[in-house]
Amino acid sequence: MDIEGYRIRPSKHFVLGWMRKWDYTTDDLRPLIENAYTIDKVGKWKYESYTRAKGKSRKLIFIKDDEFKEIFIITGAEGK
Repeated sequence: MDIEGYRIRPSKHFVLGWMRKWDYTTDDLRPLIENAYTIDKVGKWKYESYTRAKGKSRKLIFIKDDEFKEIFIITGAEGK
């Protein structure tokens, strides 16, 4: 997925929960989306991306807004 020029904005829930747990900054989120091995479109603007980082699978649920050139990360999940 081409996200060049898009601003990445995480939700408060994602920042206080998953970003804190994973010890990520907002700069670490762009490579997660760019290097995802699967990105599924699950709605009109909603996507789920799956990537591997630090030995675990990470899932990001986000909205891609082409009008405002913004990616809003709603939440995340992790697997083994």
